[in-house]
Amino acid sequence: MKKISKLMFLSSILAICFWACTKDENKNYFEGGTAPVLSASATAVSLSYANAANEAVKFTWTNPNYQFTTGLSSQSVNYVLEIDTTGANFTNPNKKAISISQDLALSITVGQFNDYLLNQLVLLPGMQHNLDVRVKATLGNGAVPIISNVLKLTATPYTIPPKVAVPASGALFLVGDATPGGWTNPVPVPAQQFTKVSDTKYEITIALTAGKSYLFLPVNGDWSAKYGAIGANNSNSPDGDDFKPSGGDMLAPAVSATYKISVDFQRGKFTVVKQ
Repeated sequence: MKKISKLMFLSSILAICFWACTKDENKNYFEGGTAPVLSASATAVSLSYANAANEAVKFTWTNPNYQFTTGLSSQSVNYVLEIDTTGANFTNPNKKAISISQDLALSITVGQFNDYLLNQLVLLPGMQHNLDVRVKATLGNGAVPIISNVLKLTATPYTIPPKVAVPASGALFLVGDATPGGWTNPVPVPAQQFTKVSDTKYEITIALTAGKSYLFLPVNGDWSAKYGAIGANNSNSPDGDDFKPSGGDMLAPAVSATYKISVDFQRGKFTVVKQ
């Protein structure tokens, strides 16, 4: 009886070991892939307002061929095309990142490319700029990134009309309960009047009360024209966001302090930076 029990015990151990080995052999391991090879239809990208609807450049890249122990990956492969200024090494917070799902090419029009340079990378118009472009591949769940070669491009952006029409008054004022003057309109000047930095940019440094709201006024004492958030009242990012004429109240940062507010009509964006 003891001998039979021992045999049964040994058989059980062998079965468990065999099952464990079989299970380990069935695991799917990533074995590697091939970095996508990126190419472009042009490296000196020509931009002009008259050709805004035409293709500026077409990017194509090869399949990274994700390889696993069970063979090639059947998962979806997604790509992000990144455009940055040369020397920034794709660490620029203003770099342009374009998501592409399961495709190996991307065509960009002159107008789109010009907009990326002016309003995303914030490059000066009328000057030639050196650009770096690469594509990053990932599996459908964002895993196993593989990065392509870096292409060198040059382009000279052209001036376009501001995204938000500049104040005809040539002035800008700040009003709201986040400001020292509250919602009283007209606001105190010069304390709550912006400084005109350029034809399309205004700045002010002022104390803001946490969690309160404010608006931009082109005419002091006049509620008929205003600039505010593009969404519902106080739905903006307190650190800065897009804005539009007749927009909603804009939310101040969560900490009461002195802030520099920059309003860029060219890009249609404002920023709020603690001083």
